[in-house]
Amino acid sequence: MTLALTGCSNSNPENGGKNSAGTQEETALRLGQASPEQESMMKATSGSKYTVTPTKVITGTAADIKKSGLDTDELPGPRVPVYVWTTLTHKSGKALRIGDMDDDLVIRTDTGDRIKALLVLLGDATWPNCPTPDTDKVVGAGKTAEICTAFLITRGEKAAAVELTQGFYADPVEWPVKS
Repeated sequence: MTLALTGCSNSNPENGGKNSAGTQEETALRLGQASPEQESMMKATSGSKYTVTPTKVITGTAADIKKSGLDTDELPGPRVPVYVWTTLTHKSGKALRIGDMDDDLVIRTDTGDRIKALLVLLGDATWPNCPTPDTDKVVGAGKTAEICTAFLITRGEKAAAVELTQGFYADPVEWPVKS
C-alpha cells in the first residue's frame, strides 16, 4: 500500500504584480523561459539564488494512476497525473537541495484549482517516463538539475499553467500550458 497526499492552494495575492522586494517582475512566461531569480528562504542557505524553468508539461492517464502503486481509495475522487519537467539552476550562494528549489511549484487547472506536487508518504509511486526526483540532492552554484514532478488533478480538468508561488505578497510566476 502507498499513501499519497495532494494539496490545494487557492491564494490570490493582489499587489499589482510586485515581488516581495516591491519591484515589478514579469509574471507570465513561456515554457522554457527561466523564472526571475528566486532567493532561498531557508535559514541555512539564506541569500542563495536560483531560477526555475518548466520545460514540458504532459497529462497522463487514469491507467498511469492504476499502474503507479498509489492507494486510489485514499484519493479525493478520480485523478490523473500531470508531469512537469523542470530545469533548476543554482545561480549563487550556498549549495541548495533540489527540494528547496522546486517546492513552490503548483499546477493551476482550467477550473482555477491550484494543486501542489504529489507527496508520497508511505511506499513509492512510479510514473512512465517521469522518474521521482532525488529531492535531497545538493546542487552547487552554476550547476543545474533536470527533474520531473508529478501532480494529481481531477479527471476531466486540464493543466492551464505551471505556477511558481512567491509568498503571500507577490503574484506567482506562471507558464501557461497550451493544450
